Amino acid sequence: MENFKLYKNVTLGKNVVIEDYAIIGIPPKGYEDGELETVIGDDSVIRSHTVIYAGNKIGKNFQTGNKANIRELNEIGDNVSVGTLSIVEHHVKIEDGVRIHSQVFVPEYSFLKKKCWLGPNVVVTNAKYPQSPNVKNELFGATIDEGAKIGANSTLLPGVNIGKNALVGAGSVVTKSVAENTVVVGNPAKQINKMSNLPYKE
Repeated sequence: MENFKLYKNVTLGKNVVIEDYAIIGIPPKGYEDGELETVIGDDSVIRSHTVIYAGNKIGKNFQTGNKANIRELNEIGDNVSVGTLSIVEHHVKIEDGVRIHSQVFVPEYSFLKKKCWLGPNVVVTNAKYPQSPNVKNELFGATIDEGAKIGANSTLLPGVNIGKNALVGAGSVVTKSVAENTVVVGNPAKQINKMSNLPYKE
């Protein structure tokens, strides 16, 4: 007996593992069951109690932790992982090889480029003036460029760009865009170094 729920119009690739109590393809508000196609690629693992809404296009080797929540109409590449209790809102683009650790929040209209890494409890924001009358039309998620790393418990303000291979130190509050190959820390985050000066190798 299967202890998970698949809604209509869900396409699963080969060797997809779905653990108990996961829900896949649930229609968002305003849509009927099966109206939006949901695709999950080969060799993916959907862990217990994960909820994936309809309209997601997800590549191969996708993994979730327990109780991950992925809203509708996202584009997610290959070899992406979304950790336990993390939330990815709708209309998010996630490229290949992205790692989203546990208890991360990624809001709508964010763009996570190849092989970027978000540590535990990272919060990305997209509303400059929450609950303002026109807020829904003025949402701007962050762009995290290829290979950038966001340390645990950091917060990214709406619309910031984290440059390629940059490093945001743990607990930072990023209020302005970060140049590529730089290291920033603090509240507000400020540049303290270049990646090339760190004793770090890929």
